Amino acid sequence: MPKSAKYLLIGSTETYSGKSATVLGLSHQLKQKGLDITYGKPLGTCLNASSGTVVEEDVQFIAHSLNLPANRVAPTMLALDELSVQKRLRGEDKTDYQQSLAQQYLPTSQGDLVLLEGPGDLEEGKLFDLSLLQTAEILDAGVLLVTRYKSLLSVEALLSAKERVGDRLIGVVLNDIPTEQIATVETLLRPFLEQQGIPVLAILPKSDLLRSVSVGELVKQLKAEVLCGSDRLDLLVESLAIGAMNVNSAVKYFRKRRNMAVVTGGDRVEIQQAALETSTQCLILTGQLPPPAFILNRAEELEIPILSVDLDTLTTVEIVDRTFGQVRLHEPIKVQCISQLMGEHFDMERLLSKLGLNPAAALS
Repeated sequence: MPKSAKYLLIGSTETYSGKSATVLGLSHQLKQKGLDITYGKPLGTCLNASSGTVVEEDVQFIAHSLNLPANRVAPTMLALDELSVQKRLRGEDKTDYQQSLAQQYLPTSQGDLVLLEGPGDLEEGKLFDLSLLQTAEILDAGVLLVTRYKSLLSVEALLSAKERVGDRLIGVVLNDIPTEQIATVETLLRPFLEQQGIPVLAILPKSDLLRSVSVGELVKQLKAEVLCGSDRLDLLVESLAIGAMNVNSAVKYFRKRRNMAVVTGGDRVEIQQAALETSTQCLILTGQLPPPAFILNRAEELEIPILSVDLDTLTTVEIVDRTFGQVRLHEPIKVQCISQLMGEHFDMERLLSKLGLNPAAALS
């Protein structure tokens, strides 16, 4: 009789904490250890309208980057969108999702470990009886929580989560910690959490590269017109600068930044010029004023895309900021980066022993 797989559910205390990145980094390491992994995301966020099936981009991407065969990718059962919520509220969708979850996720031939990406936070999915805790209980899964570190007060969400998840909590990943705060997290936060029975399995430093967004993604979010450099939309933007000051201050300010997107008015030609001569990945011009020909020519020479938006500066900056906060991992360089970060900072041996997995046995 085949041995049954262990289940690990990756959840988070709030959305956009870095779950997908953690899943990706973890699964790369687990595969290197020779473990046979199945991956799935029971609750999705993207419905493929044409086929009517739920196709989750993250699932496809992770399955592809791990070379998982089809029988090692578990189905996404439901898209959490406005339509599915309305159907549920009206009583049109009476599906027993817990039963579907058990049927689709508990077959015996799932390898050594089933790695699942959970909902966005502890409440999401409750309407369909698929919240993090409900899912963990049906599958008898251990829970690993990812939290984006904001300050020492991040401890409160973790204490509250521990109270709710209880003994299923295998550990936490503290993500996105500014370099200057790592020492405080190591000496103050980690020991405190460990005393509370919350194992800290990783302390991950903030990475500009992981938070970066492609120029193409900015074009999409801003509904921008690309004035030049349309073949360079895969450039990655790591920071945002606003060119609203005088040109001397702007030059000093720009020189301190790297790989930035500069937002400035279409009429601020001298700022545009200064930006092109520094570490700029794209220029975003507001007010729909076209730049003079010499700016376009210089941008072409330097291969820097220029985007034009029909928005004011404040709205533009808000949209770009939001895009940074909801970054996708679909660039190979990011996959490399997260694998390296997890390799350096994640306590894999401790996780495996908590799951009761012995990779040496898996390999033999």
